[in-house]
Amino acid sequence: MRNILLFSLFVSVVYAAERPNVIVIYTDDQGFGDASCLNPESKFKTPNLDRLAREGITFTDGHCSGTVCTPSRYGLLTGRYSWRTTLKRGVFGAEKECLIKDGRVTLASLLRDNGYHTAMVGKWHLGMDFPGTKGKRDWTQPVKDMPLDKGFDYFWGIPASMNYGVLAWFEGRYAKVPPTLYTSKKPSKVAIQDYRIKPPYQKTAKDAPDPKESGGRKMNLKTKGLEVAPDFVDVECLDRFTTKSIEWMKGKAEAARKGKPFFLYLPYTSPHKPVIPIEKFLGKSKAGAYGDFMMETDWHVGRILKFLDEQKLADDTLVVFTSDNGPESTWAKRAELHQHQSNGIYREGKRSIYEGGHRVPFFIRWPAKVKPGSTWDEPVCQTDLLATFAEMVGAKLPPDAGEDSDSFYPVLIGQKPKADRVPIIHHASNGRFAIRDGKWKLVMPHARNQAELYDLRDDPSEKKDLAKAQPQLVKRLTQHISTIVRNGRSTPGPNQSNDTPAWPDLAWMQLASKPEKKK
Repeated sequence: MRNILLFSLFVSVVYAAERPNVIVIYTDDQGFGDASCLNPESKFKTPNLDRLAREGITFTDGHCSGTVCTPSRYGLLTGRYSWRTTLKRGVFGAEKECLIKDGRVTLASLLRDNGYHTAMVGKWHLGMDFPGTKGKRDWTQPVKDMPLDKGFDYFWGIPASMNYGVLAWFEGRYAKVPPTLYTSKKPSKVAIQDYRIKPPYQKTAKDAPDPKESGGRKMNLKTKGLEVAPDFVDVECLDRFTTKSIEWMKGKAEAARKGKPFFLYLPYTSPHKPVIPIEKFLGKSKAGAYGDFMMETDWHVGRILKFLDEQKLADDTLVVFTSDNGPESTWAKRAELHQHQSNGIYREGKRSIYEGGHRVPFFIRWPAKVKPGSTWDEPVCQTDLLATFAEMVGAKLPPDAGEDSDSFYPVLIGQKPKADRVPIIHHASNGRFAIRDGKWKLVMPHARNQAELYDLRDDPSEKKDLAKAQPQLVKRLTQHISTIVRNGRSTPGPNQSNDTPAWPDLAWMQLASKPEKKK
């Protein structure tokens, strides 16, 4: 009997260790060089990001799955590339049929179905169904096709980036104060090429200010005016998101200590425009308002870590920190004015197919399992989180889930992966593709641009194109990416369907020979 009890105790302890609380902190437009531990020449410090690196593992070759907001968020939550959906270029506005279809497995639904409380606090940007149409809303009716329909038990946040409107503090399916007023982007004197969303607001869209005043495009009456709630102010986002996250976690802390863990997805709105550091951080960096804003962002991350320490939850909480894409195009002006390289040593930034567009800060801390101060220098992608968490909790993904998700769970617990990872497919905002396989990256032909081949081990800044010198490698990688596109998945398993037939950005597929045989 005693042996049975000891065995049961052992199993319960192991099971608890394999089901840590999970927090995914997702910044918006933060470049690789905007974490001071990754950039020796940084003009500001990020002590809390540095702490995550010091106490956890740093993925030095970590990537988002797209180079702008909506595609990356889709890939992060579903383990599937967004270009397989109907979204082939760019991003969604606030109001749109959600890109994540009902029934698709997400990080939230996976963990919920394995005993987790789940919450999202922050910026969604994957589409929502609002009641009525602009100018004819009925905010007494619920919002549909949104986080609560995709695996989250709780939602508090905003629908999309602030420049798309429908700005209110939503809790669940309802705005706490409905967005019944209108505004436009207003000039900002704080940051480079920036704007503000702040009162005064107008009663009709017709009365909203002309966006051209802040460098925007003139809008017709049908599209003029961003819907906004009377109590919404852009500068409050980070504080509200962090405070609400802590409130929610505090309510789940006791359950977590008793064996029912929680999952929090916390997508911040920084350092995406508007760049709006609170007064406490103004002038604190040597990289202008952007650096100040990054310092504030880091401070809010510190508030989350402090809560975990105070609640004695830190050891058994897995914290992921990463960004949705590389830095906004203002990185070039910032480098000129402040000598701060938001993209680090990498080429270009947000929207680009080159490394600066998709190589991002990527840290994971899990004191119970992850070796402090460790690094992993092989490629990983945010799509990999779904398979990683599934392996962690002992769940098996169905064939139509996580098609592009390759688990790196062995890396977290200090073991070597059983096999080389599958290639990663990169995708630019303009629709251009690239394939990463080991040290090689092939940027596919697109419009008038020819294929480009880079050895990222020797040339991480992508300065030397080897395509003409390595024609057979170009051919092999072209065949490989064509197979990955055609098969509807990059991981082993039954072929799946993409959501659309072939589209013009895949013109290079006709250059590929017969599909590769299944292994």
